Parts: sequence; structure tokens; C-alpha cells
Amino acid sequence: MLRALLADPEWGRVHSLVRRPSGTEDPKLTEHVVDFDELDGQVDLFAGADVFCCLGTTASQAGSKEAFRKVDYGYVVKLAELAANGKARQFLLVSGIGTSPKSPIYYSQVKAEAEQAVSAVGLPAVQIFRPSLLLASRSDNRSAEATLARLTPLANLLLIGPLARYRPVKTSEVARHMIEVARAEPAGVHVHYEYS
Repeated sequence: MLRALLADPEWGRVHSLVRRPSGTEDPKLTEHVVDFDELDGQVDLFAGADVFCCLGTTASQAGSKEAFRKVDYGYVVKLAELAANGKARQFLLVSGIGTSPKSPIYYSQVKAEAEQAVSAVGLPAVQIFRPSLLLASRSDNRSAEATLARLTPLANLLLIGPLARYRPVKTSEVARHMIEVARAEPAGVHVHYEYS
């Protein structure tokens, strides 16, 4: 997402909140190394901004369900509240396919609760993106995701029509679509599934 924003002339200045320096350098980029438990001091960054929220982890990475919820619900909702308080123009959130508060899958429950909370904070526009398996180069080892990624060509043949939204999708395609939606800036809450 960051590379796509830096390459797009629509955004002349990009502020990125990170836990540690990314090593990315660009004249447009200002990187803010922050403690996500102490975000209140960053409210000024949200004034008139388009906020792209791509925060997320897994229960195995986080170490527990509680730690996973802290990131995928707590931090996400806090950023949305800061965006609303700072008078951001819109909030664009990467969520996940199959989100439902009634899902038997904890991941999907938490994602659904985060979507609901973000939608209720009073922002003029909320864009929720629900991609399926995200295809990307990762520094961490996610063997299950790597196995599924190898099956992508077969999945694309089988997942057609209404099932097409379950196809694995490249992170670059999601980023491109998020930017297209951000340019259009539709008011209200919108959920997006298609990326081609």
C-alpha cells in the first residue's frame, strides 16, 4: 500500500505510522515510529487525511487471541476514532472475506466487530475491503498461506461467478483498488470485494 501511495501523484505527502523503521525512503514520506498503545498524540496527522488502515496480524504471530484482538480490533478502532476526531476525509480499512460476528472462526468475528465499530465512529466515508487470501512476499513464515498460494491457478479456475470473491488476490491489486476508491471518495459506508 505504501509503495502505491508514494507512486501516485494524487497524494503529495504520505505519513506512515509504524512500530519500527521500514527502511523506505521517499521525498513524500514521513515515517512516524509510534507505540500503538499510545496513539493519542498523533491526532493532528489525521486532519483532512485519507486514512489507509492495513493493520493486521494472526493469532499465531500475536501469541494469543487477546493479543490478536488488541491489534485487529483495538488498534484499528483507535485509529478510526482518531481519524474521526481529526476530521479525516475517509477511512479505508483492509478487513477479510467472510467476516461475521456469528462466525465460528475467531478471526472473522474480530474482523466483523472492527468493521462495525469503525463504521460507527462518525467518519464521513468508510471503505471496507474484504479480500480473500492475500498473495505477497512475507518476511515471516506462514506455511499454510504459502501452500494455498501455490493452489491459486486451480482456485481461479474453480472460483467463478459469485465465488470469484474468494479467489486469492495480490496485495498490489488490493492497493490499486483502494486508491481508485479513495479518489472517488464515496460518502457513507461501503464494502468492496472485487479487485480485478
